Amino acid sequence: MAAQRGFDRLVNLSDAVVAIAATLLVLPLVDTAADVRSDGVGSLFADHGSELFAFALSFAVICRFWLIHHALFNRLVGYTQPLVWANFFWMASIAFLPFPTELVSFSVADHPLTSALYVGTMCVASGATTVIQWIAIRIPALQQEDVRGTLTLHAALASTVAMVVALVVVLVFPAVGLWALLLLFPANLVGDRLSRRALPANN
Repeated sequence: MAAQRGFDRLVNLSDAVVAIAATLLVLPLVDTAADVRSDGVGSLFADHGSELFAFALSFAVICRFWLIHHALFNRLVGYTQPLVWANFFWMASIAFLPFPTELVSFSVADHPLTSALYVGTMCVASGATTVIQWIAIRIPALQQEDVRGTLTLHAALASTVAMVVALVVVLVFPAVGLWALLLLFPANLVGDRLSRRALPANN
């Protein structure tokens, strides 16, 4: 197990990647600011609505993944090499997300693989989170002593399975597009309920 200083550096690196990715999302919108001078704010929203939607969606996605990551790592005190590599996959998916976001915001969004690339990126992030959590459960010493036995895979697995199903739906029925992500809402409810039911047995 790594020392506390190394663990803090891992967390700080993860947070920095999230901050940079979130910042990159807004840069394409900055380039459209010049349109405000000539056409006004109303026209800007009308002409660049898809870009604003893509930014809002991806910013919410990144915030959601960070909150999950933050809550998980708040329970940990150390890491192993497999956990580090799983976290690298998580960071890579977050850093990559601005690219499919840019595709979604323009006419290329009509291409059937655009939504699949976007959802696939989320699949990688969700899957990496599940692996990180699985490693933490398999090695209780990685967890803070006062929370050992409270981690379960139910919510993470439910979210990852829903992501994979959404990806399949997007690939088989391209017209559905990003609406397939609505599957995450019932999946999260089911996962949270299963996690609560499992807690008494683990404590």
